[in-house]
Amino acid sequence: MVLIAILAGTLAAGIGSVWLAAALSFGVLSRYTQHMLSLAAGALMGTAFLHLLPEAFESEVAPHRLFMTLLVGLVFFFLLDKAELWHHGHEHHHAADNGHEHDHEHAAHHPHGHGHVHTSGGWTVLAGDSVHCFGDGILIASAFIADLRLGVVAALAVLAHEVPHHMGDLLVLRQSTGDRKAALLKVTLAGAITALGGLIGYWLVDQLHDYLTYFLVVASSSFIYVALADLIPQLQKRLSLRETLAQIAWLLVGIGLVTLVSSVAHGH
Repeated sequence: MVLIAILAGTLAAGIGSVWLAAALSFGVLSRYTQHMLSLAAGALMGTAFLHLLPEAFESEVAPHRLFMTLLVGLVFFFLLDKAELWHHGHEHHHAADNGHEHDHEHAAHHPHGHGHVHTSGGWTVLAGDSVHCFGDGILIASAFIADLRLGVVAALAVLAHEVPHHMGDLLVLRQSTGDRKAALLKVTLAGAITALGGLIGYWLVDQLHDYLTYFLVVASSSFIYVALADLIPQLQKRLSLRETLAQIAWLLVGIGLVTLVSSVAHGH
């Protein structure tokens, strides 16, 4: 039962996020990109602080060890981000027009940022995306093994935060190949790697069940890092009062959706 849930959750998060990203990048929903970023940030923070971390702290592991794991996780994802940026800069020798560098993901998040998208490195993007999706699969499997509702919430959070990431990938591949359908197919295949990560995660976490609490904390650090280092900085711009209120509202909707899904799943 848990394995079926893991497969369903990882496929929904991995492939569903790609198709939603395509709708936002290429379809009529492209005007709602900023709202999606706010929603994703709220969903990620809600999942980490209201569900994954409380679940971990209910274990018998000393809080000091869990906080240390959280800190190490945040530093690890920071270094991973640095490595990706460094490699990407090395790969393309590209400087943005406004005087500072962005990786492909940051540049492509913005609906009007097409001019900053790199036109090469499509396979590098796919390789990085596949590794990222594999990690997401392991995180979702960890959550499902701990608790079914946690798994559902984690899968939805991964889906939400992968949407802007896949939007970047789709735009990069479309620029490099000029073929929208080919770009969608390649990123969909990369997203499907999430299910492979879920299967490996099911076996790995089952073998290391005593360390499940630490897996949950590492998952939390991943979500917190993506929300605070990647998504929220893109929302920190001068906006009108109406736009600011909309931003805050979508952020709260993200947190509320996670809470709602969790309570419904828990009810079953």
